[in-house]
Amino acid sequence: MNKIIEETTKRLEQCLLLADETRLVSIGQNNLLQTSNLFQHCFDSKRVVVIADRNTFEAAGRIVNTNLCSENILSVEEPFLFLEQEFHADSKHLEAVRSCLAKTDAIPIAVGSGTINDLVKRAAFECQRPYMIIGTAASVDGYTSFGASIEVDGMKQTLTCSAPHIVLIDLKVLERAPQELNAAGYADLLAKIPAGADWILADKIGTESIHRIAWDIVQKPLRQWLSQPEGIARNDSDALCLLIEGLIMSGLAMQIAKTSRTASGAEHMFSHLWDNQHHTCQGKIPSHGFKVGIGSIAVSLLYEKVLALTTEEFSKSKQNIAATHRRWHEIEQAVHTNFGDGNLAEQVLEQSRQKYVDLPEIIRRFDVFLEHWDELKEELRYQLLPAATIREMLRKANAPSSPEEIGINHDRLLQSFGQAQLIRYRYNILDFVMETGHWELISSIIP
Repeated sequence: MNKIIEETTKRLEQCLLLADETRLVSIGQNNLLQTSNLFQHCFDSKRVVVIADRNTFEAAGRIVNTNLCSENILSVEEPFLFLEQEFHADSKHLEAVRSCLAKTDAIPIAVGSGTINDLVKRAAFECQRPYMIIGTAASVDGYTSFGASIEVDGMKQTLTCSAPHIVLIDLKVLERAPQELNAAGYADLLAKIPAGADWILADKIGTESIHRIAWDIVQKPLRQWLSQPEGIARNDSDALCLLIEGLIMSGLAMQIAKTSRTASGAEHMFSHLWDNQHHTCQGKIPSHGFKVGIGSIAVSLLYEKVLALTTEEFSKSKQNIAATHRRWHEIEQAVHTNFGDGNLAEQVLEQSRQKYVDLPEIIRRFDVFLEHWDELKEELRYQLLPAATIREMLRKANAPSSPEEIGINHDRLLQSFGQAQLIRYRYNILDFVMETGHWELISSIIP
């Protein structure tokens, strides 16, 4: 066994001891033919159905289905395939998978990446059965997470559901995947750097305490996982092994901590925002990872401005808090101005209600930050990378490194900061600059 694969396998085995849903992760080269054995090892059922799309069926699903059929002790249903050239994880396609599973008691094997995995994950959960995923690209960290990102009533939502029991990754399949999919996964993993900084802020004021085990699982090896961006651009096997390890570990950390805070912060809010606005570039929807990558640059630029504030400068801003504090009716107005009056606005209002605090709490938070300002800045500097470094790492991985590359111009990006601050209850750097009276820093990073 390749040394990198061997070391990755050992680290995953240790992490799986802490996870409560995923039982087995197999990463190797040409290991698709292990599918039947792994299935029989983990599941009591003898009935199985492969779910894929046209591309993923050709990439891995056909071999998997043939392998399953070769075992006479398994009853293999006709594969369920999405035939559209392009489709998304939404209510309509979720219903299609759910209807397929409702006709049988077969355990599904999802063959694909983000969309297929999310659809099968949620449908299997609704049908009260486990599932297995065979990943076809190192494109997402959701393979082993406990939720599924599904568009409902025009808005992307993370719906509760169980993680897969088995994950199988054949590195030869990842090497043949479209390079932009693996680059998107690299950008998604890189986002854990600014996401970690946001978690530090939330932990400091007590809104979401850091789960130390989950933090260590992701943050300690993160730089190593990200160390070969040029290899990602080449679809190099060793680089992809490190990348998929990081993505899978990120999902396992979510299982362990029972929160996606381990993996996302303000940078993900930009992606969710553009999803909900149905943003396209040259007729196509940019991948989640590419949008998160641009969000990571934007957030890192903002952090640089915040960390340049001296203790004296930060202290002086307290006198403006009462004037800049937004009352609830002002937030309601901002939501309707930015999102209209439909279902999307109602869902954003619900998130804003969960996040809203009164002026005394804003002042308490400010005092906590002020008391620890110098040490907090050092902790954040240790966690973060310069925005220029993040941009260069994305470029080397052949991922978009400027907003224009995904169709976001200057004015749209500037507006997106304010909109992204509204859409999620989770405390992040956007809330920090809003509550401490430093919103003007945003305009200074986008001249």
